[in-house]
Amino acid sequence: MLRIDRATYDAIVAHARADHPDEACGVVAGPEGSDRPERHIPMLNAARSPTFYEFDSGDLLKLYREMDDRDEVPVVIYHSHTATEARPSRTDISYASEPEAHYVLVSTREHGAQTGLAGDDVEFRSFRIVDGEVTEEDVEVVGS
Repeated sequence: MLRIDRATYDAIVAHARADHPDEACGVVAGPEGSDRPERHIPMLNAARSPTFYEFDSGDLLKLYREMDDRDEVPVVIYHSHTATEARPSRTDISYASEPEAHYVLVSTREHGAQTGLAGDDVEFRSFRIVDGEVTEEDVEVVGS
C-alpha cells in the first residue's frame, strides 16, 4: 500500500494538470528504508510529449546525487497519462528500474489542465513493477 500525505498527492495532481497536454513526471523521495514519500521533486519531461515521458539525464543524475547525499531513495516515481487510463504501458513497464518504488500514474484525460477541481477528480493509481510484473496497490491519502 502507498501511504501519501494530502499535500504531496495534491502537488503531483497539480503538476500533471499544469503540464497537460504533455505528460508530467517526477519523483517523491524519502528516507532510505522508510517507504515514506516525503520530498516532492517535479521533473521536466525532456521528451515534451503527450504520449511519452523521459527524465532529462543530467537532471536525473543530479537528483540521484542529491538523494544519495541526503540518504534518500525514490519512494514514488510518477508520471501522467494525458489520453489514457492510469495504467502502466508496455514502455512504462520496460523502463521501470526501481523495484522498491511505487510507480504512480495520474490520468488527466477527463479534465486536462482544468484547475479548481479537487485532486480526487483524477485517476490516481499506484503500482509495483518488479521484473516486468505489475501489481496494483491501494493508495491511502493521509492528512498533511
